[in-house]
Amino acid sequence: MASSKLLFTPYQLGKHLLSHRIVMSPMTRNRSFDAMPQKHAILYYSQRTSPGGFIVTEATGVSDTAQGYPHTPGIWTKEQTEAWKPIVDAVHAKGGVFFCQLWHVGRVSNKGFQPNGQDPISSTTKGFTPAVRASYVQEDWFSHPRALETDEIPKIIKDFVVSARNAIDAGFDGIELHGAHGYLLEQFLKDNVNDRTDKYGGSLENRCRFVLELVEAVVKEVGADKVGIKLAPFSDFMEAGDSDPAALGTYLVEALNKYGLLYLHVLEPRMKTTGETNNQSIDPMRKAFKGTFMVGGGYDKDLGEKALEEGRADLVVYGRPFVANPDLPKRFEVDAPLNEPDRNTFFSHDPVVGYTDYPFLEEVTA
Repeated sequence: MASSKLLFTPYQLGKHLLSHRIVMSPMTRNRSFDAMPQKHAILYYSQRTSPGGFIVTEATGVSDTAQGYPHTPGIWTKEQTEAWKPIVDAVHAKGGVFFCQLWHVGRVSNKGFQPNGQDPISSTTKGFTPAVRASYVQEDWFSHPRALETDEIPKIIKDFVVSARNAIDAGFDGIELHGAHGYLLEQFLKDNVNDRTDKYGGSLENRCRFVLELVEAVVKEVGADKVGIKLAPFSDFMEAGDSDPAALGTYLVEALNKYGLLYLHVLEPRMKTTGETNNQSIDPMRKAFKGTFMVGGGYDKDLGEKALEEGRADLVVYGRPFVANPDLPKRFEVDAPLNEPDRNTFFSHDPVVGYTDYPFLEEVTA
């Protein structure tokens, strides 16, 4: 058992002085009706804010083609941007640092979510093997994708750039690009999905080209000090695996270093798929990356302490524990018991149940 208190030591994240190393993970919660951030999210995020704490939003769509799940928020319109402002203000009012995670789901969608009922777009025309995945959605529910034409890719990059600018206009301190979990960026990165024959497919360099062009464009728009990226080279979510994830991870990190990103958020190999472990190591990515290195994936307090003690990370990202424990940093600090998350409510659409109704420590001990 880890005995030190490194989780509770300050950390300088760019211009932001964090009071602890416990980061709230981006987590899809399916409560933003019609892709609009809702007022009940003000309470949800502010409950989980601590002074000097770092929070990343749920994945937020960059266009009307980016959606693939019910009631996930967007930030591609002026109206959506305005709706985020009071949520951001509430987090800032409690002293939190707040980044918006931007995503495009790519082929993880169906025609019902797409404008004019069109096919979802991807790096490929390959669909899924019918199966039930960790999101409790059958993969045969997803529509067959259409591969983006080479000359369409700059438009997708522009969508991310516009949404990044909107996020900064909404008051966010920065943005995180979602390059994990089998969504569009990973669909280009990984050779199990990317079967293209143009300059965005084939070699490792070509498969990384889209992501690197995207990073370059977003950094140019909002500044490298406001940009992070999430990667998961060793994972196989949504059948997005790679034949040589170690090489992919190392190449990406070395290529990303030239852009001076604020942070890299990496999913541990133990989260290859839900409930599985993988003993391959992300340490070479840690050693190679020149910015802040954040790790996530199945961490508890002791594992987080151990990662910091061993120098394997600067910050530790927590997901499900933050869902059920809005005051998670405090509970960790005083070794208080944790509320158990109710998985049955993770993806429900209720604005309260399983969202803002978990008790705080004071309510439990009163």
